[in-house]
Order: sequence, then structure tokens, then C-alpha cells
Amino acid sequence: MAERSILVVGGGTAGWLTAAYLARFFDVARNPRIRVTVLESPEIGIIGVGEGTFPTIRNTLRYIGIDESQFVRTTSATFKQGIRFDNWVQTPAAGREEHFLHPFEAPFHAEGYSLVSYWLLQDERTRVPFAEAMSIQNRVAEAGRAPKGADEGDFAGPLNYAYHFDAARVAEVLSDHARASGVHHLQGLMTGVELDPETGAIDHVVTREHGNLKADLYVDCSGFRAELIDGALGVPFKEVGDVLFTDRALACKLPYDQEGSPLRSYTVASAHEAGWIWDIGLSGAHGVGCVYSSAHMSDDAAARTLERYTGGRSLEVSSRQIPFRAGYRTRPWEKNCVAVGLAGGFLEPLESTGVVMIEAAAAMIAELFPHYGPADGPARRFNELMVARYESIIKFLKLHYCLSQRVEPFWRDNTAASSIPDQLRDLLEQWSYRPPSRFDFVLDHESFAFFNYQYILYGMGFRTDLSPVRDEFPHTDEAEKIFERIRHFGDLAARDLPSHRALIERIQAGEPAATVGS
Repeated sequence: MAERSILVVGGGTAGWLTAAYLARFFDVARNPRIRVTVLESPEIGIIGVGEGTFPTIRNTLRYIGIDESQFVRTTSATFKQGIRFDNWVQTPAAGREEHFLHPFEAPFHAEGYSLVSYWLLQDERTRVPFAEAMSIQNRVAEAGRAPKGADEGDFAGPLNYAYHFDAARVAEVLSDHARASGVHHLQGLMTGVELDPETGAIDHVVTREHGNLKADLYVDCSGFRAELIDGALGVPFKEVGDVLFTDRALACKLPYDQEGSPLRSYTVASAHEAGWIWDIGLSGAHGVGCVYSSAHMSDDAAARTLERYTGGRSLEVSSRQIPFRAGYRTRPWEKNCVAVGLAGGFLEPLESTGVVMIEAAAAMIAELFPHYGPADGPARRFNELMVARYESIIKFLKLHYCLSQRVEPFWRDNTAASSIPDQLRDLLEQWSYRPPSRFDFVLDHESFAFFNYQYILYGMGFRTDLSPVRDEFPHTDEAEKIFERIRHFGDLAARDLPSHRALIERIQAGEPAATVGS
């Protein structure tokens, strides 16, 4: 069989993660029939702010053969157990602040029935927050503990977790690994794209250093520039700014106030009058970014908002403004070109969906790659699945905004029925009478499960009224005992697991995990 070649245009997390995944899947180091090449321009930088991920990244890194401890050491990575949402429900007032956690661990499920209904039937005035009642992870994360113990191996642990990392360093780690796995690396600047006059597909790309480069499949990882999928092929971009209003971010990286300060193992998403601020703790610094809607807040006001959040420290470092359009390519696989990462679409930084979509795209390209025969069928299937994923994420992100009771114009506009997708409106109506169910979602299209919706819904005070059917839930006493056990095991885990800072410092020092203390 003739050799099939894949050319990845662009490096960064998207390019190198895709290349590393394809190298592992096709075993390119020992397979002479598949050639994977990355064309990377040293003149085009990476948006290297602190980045969060979703737990799927653990399986992805394990699959491609990355060593977790080495990964943590080389990327300034820390463990991420979820997202804490500060002041998303109510506009802060004197003496009133609130927050809730969206942990990665699924809610505990009793044998034969769900505990969610029994939490919903408790007295709203006295019951503990949903995440605290349903999972020990809330207690562990709030106590500053790590999601794994001293003796857990790579990618293992009693609690689900992901990572925070430096995006630029991750690209370097993935590049080293991909090249060691047989991926060819060309440094050079693409200066043009030539199309086949008969088919309209890409015939070759033109580079300054390497002349013309031909491939069977071109993977566009050129970021927001989308040089192949948009610049050459003109695939439409569907904007969703009528649903997701934020379109700017102002980001910076700050050192910690003092060495050895406690290290959070969750992302903080702190709401402000026209959006929110991310705060991501890396091992040596934390990345902070103000996400906002330019229709509701000026750039100067965003800078002042960031300044207030950081106590003026953002003025001491350089900040980068990142404009973006929320949306996606309607056909991310067009002819012999597939767009991955920012070239294929971007919604907003909330819930760390950027890397998730790269992971999904890389896996689907590998599975659907046409070793022979036409690419039309694989392209159609890829496009169906990716578009469905984008639409499902849009629905989940909108959930965070449309439930808010904040009074500012940005938040009031987000509750307008015209800005809420029809399917989400229908689900919210159903969820008034029952909690979200696994049957509400087609899992192959989803990045988030029904319990992720539960954490956001009930963290933000959504009411599911089961009182008219209270008699249909006969296990109240048993459920209360389980809630008590969750509290007890949460206390034990918060006591016994090492502090997050201690575990990261030991890994950074290259010491055996068994030496990690509290």
C-alpha cells in the first residue's frame, strides 16, 4: 500500500497534541505507510497563558505515552479538581459573598436510587450545598488538599482530576514526545496555499524555507488565523455571540505573594459586572485573566476590573489582550483539510473546553482517517460529531449565565429568552420537575455529563420541586445515613491526603511520591 501523509500546519497545543496522538495511533515510528509532519513557524508565538483542562486529558496523555511526573515538572503543572464559581448567583453586596464548586468527581449514587432527589427534598434553608452533600471532593479541594495520595502512581488517584499548566511549555513537551515518536518537524513559514483547479482541494502549501509541501491530509492548527480552512478553503464560521456574549480577555501572569503559600487545586472563576475573571494556579505563578463582553464593558474598564481583582499587581506586569469570536466552523473537515483547535472554533475560556475539543478532534481524525478510498464519508461524520459537540458545549456554557440573579445589564441580557438555545429552555422547563438525567444527553456528542449540569444548576440555586411527589421517595432515612458517610469520608480525606502544595513541590523536586507529607 502506498504511503499516506499528514501535514499538520502549526504547532502549539493543538498541532503537537494532534501529531503526538496520530503518531501513537498509527505507530509511525515503525509504520512506513504513514508519515506525519508538523510545519511550525518560529516567528508565530503561542498564546501562553495559564490554561486549565478537563479530566479527559489524563487518558489522552497516558495514551500517547507521557510520564505524568515529568509532565508536571516541565510544564509548571498543578492538579485541578474542578472550578469554584465566585459571586455568579448574586451581585455582591456589603457582607455578602457566595461561591460554589463544580467538582470533577461524579456525585455519589446509592444502590438502586439517586441521592439527588433526597437532597432536593431537604429543607433549602438548612441543607448543605449540593457539591458538598454529594461528593467528598468539595471538602478535599476547599481544604487545599491534593486529589491523590503519596503512593498513587501516574494518572491514578482516589479522586478525578485534570491539570493547570503553562500552554507554551506543554507545546514543548508534546513536541519533544511527538518527534521521539517518529513525527517529522519542519520549521518554516507558510507563504501560500495552492488548490487543485478541478476538485478545489488543497494541492500543496508553499513555504519560504522548504518550497512546496504536499500531503494526503492537511490539519489546520494555525490558530485564529485559520490559514487553510478559512484563508484557502473559505469554510463558513458560525458566530454564536447572540448566545455567548463575551468576546475579549485581558490576561497576565503574577508571582505568588510569598513563597510556599497554599496552592489551590481548582480554577477560580470570579464573576464581575460584565463577565468573569479566571485565576489559575501554576506551581510558580498564577495566571489571571478578565473575560468580558465589549458590548457591556470598555477595554479600560476591564483593565480596572483586573487591577481591582489583583490588588493593583496587574499594573506591575505586562498584560495581553486576546480578542475572540465565539463560534465554530460549520464544516471543520473540508475536502482534504481538517481544522483543529482555534482554527476550528472557540467558544470562551469557561469550563476549559479548548483542549477538550483538540483531544476529541485528534481521536476522531485517527479513527476516521481514510487509508484508502474517498474522504467524503469520514468528513461528513467528523463534521456531524464536532458540530454537535460545539452545540452541546454552547448549551452548557449558557447554563452558567442564564441562571444568574445578578442585576447588571450583562447578566440581565443573559437571562433573555431570545439568547437561550431552544433545547436548553426545554430542558430547564423539564428540570423544574425532575433532576437532569443521563437520558437527556447523547454521550457521543457531549463533553459534559448530566451530573455536570446538576452541579451548575443546584450550585446556582435552581429549584427542582419534588414536594408534590415526596411520598414516592421512601428511602429518606437511608439517604441521610449516606449523606453522613459522605461528610465523614470527606473529613477523613481532607485529613489524610497531602496538601496540594506539598505534593507538587515533591514532584518538582523529583522525589519519590512515598516521601510526600502534609
